[in-house]
Amino acid sequence: MRIRALLIPICLLAGIACSPPGEAFAARSDTEVPDSAGIATLAGGCFWCIESAFDGVEGIYSAVSGYTGGDTPNPTYKQVSSGATTHVEAVQVRFDPTKIDFARILHIFWRQIDPTDAGGQFADRGAQYRPVVYYHDEDQRAIAEESKKALQALGKFDKPIVVPIVEASEFYVAEEYHQDYHLKNPDHYKRYRYGSGRTPFLQRVWGDEADAHKTEKSSGGDWSRPSDDELRARLTPLQYHVTQEDGTERPFQNEYWDNKREGIYVDIVSGEPLFSSRDKFKSGTGWPSFTRPLVSENVVEKADRKFGWNRVEVRSATGDSHLGHVFEDGPEPTGLRYCINSASLRFVPKEQLEAEGLAEFLAGFED
Repeated sequence: MRIRALLIPICLLAGIACSPPGEAFAARSDTEVPDSAGIATLAGGCFWCIESAFDGVEGIYSAVSGYTGGDTPNPTYKQVSSGATTHVEAVQVRFDPTKIDFARILHIFWRQIDPTDAGGQFADRGAQYRPVVYYHDEDQRAIAEESKKALQALGKFDKPIVVPIVEASEFYVAEEYHQDYHLKNPDHYKRYRYGSGRTPFLQRVWGDEADAHKTEKSSGGDWSRPSDDELRARLTPLQYHVTQEDGTERPFQNEYWDNKREGIYVDIVSGEPLFSSRDKFKSGTGWPSFTRPLVSENVVEKADRKFGWNRVEVRSATGDSHLGHVFEDGPEPTGLRYCINSASLRFVPKEQLEAEGLAEFLAGFED
C-alpha cells in the first residue's frame, strides 16, 4: 500500500481528459532531446521524488515518470500502484554525455533512496516501489556494479545495499498529471515527501549532500551566500544569531510581524525571493506567518528534533539561512503556517520590485 494511492488525478477534478500512458514521452522528448542523448532508467519508490531530484541539474535534458520492469502492456497508475502488475514506478532520464555521465547520475540517485530496503521505499510498500537500477548496455552495467560497491564502502549504512542491477526493458510513460508533480503541486509534494519519511531519512543519512547536485537557481536570480566574515560585518547581531545560529527572535517585537504593505520578502543573506505579502496572514503568534512560499524551490524543509520536539525547520535554499518552522495549522488554501523570523527577511515593497530586478513578481499583485 502507499499513502498516495487515494489521490484523485488533477485532470479528472478539472473535468478534462488525462493523457493516456505513452503519449507524454513523445511530447517531451522528440523536439527537446537530441539523438545523441544518453539514457538512464531508475526506480526508487515514488517517481515524483526521483524525477524532482534531476530537475535543475546541469546536463539533464529531461526526467520522465513512468513504469517498467513488468509484462503488462500500457499499464496505468491504478494497475501499478495496486500491485496488480509486475511493473515498478520508475524515472527515465535523458542526459548530455558531454556534461554529465552515468556514474554521476547514479551518485545523485543513491542520495534519494534507502538502498537497504528491497520491500519498497519509506511509506510506500510493495514490489511496485522497490528500488532498481536498469542498465541499457554493458558499460552501464559495469558502472552500476562499481557504483553500488562504492556506496557500500562509504559506510553510511549498517545493512547491505540490496538494489538489483537489471537489464532495461520497455518503459511506459505515466499519465500526464504525474509529470513534474513537484512543480505543479509543490505544497502537497513537500508534505508527502516529508510525511512518507523520505526527507527525514535523507537528511539524517546525507545532510546537505542530498541536494548538493542542484545547480540551477530558481526564479532566474543569481543568488549566493556571502562568507561568514562578510555576514558578521553586514548583519545585525540578531540577524546573524537567527540565520546562522538557528536562533529565534521575540514575538510581537520584530520588524514584520504586523507589516501590511504589499511586496515580497527575500532572504536577508542571499536575496533569494521567499514569501509574498499576498500569502501573509495574521496568525496571532507574533511572527510573520505565510500560507506558502513564493518560490517553493527557494525554501528547504528539514527535520528538527531539538528540545525533544518533532518539528519541520525551513531554511533558504541558497543562503542556507534559518528562517523558522512550518506547521499544519494554517488557513486555506494550503492548511500550512510558515512561521518565519523577521530577522531572516528583507522586505521589498511592490513599487521597488522592478528597480531591484524582481519585476517578474509584479504580476502576483495584479487584481
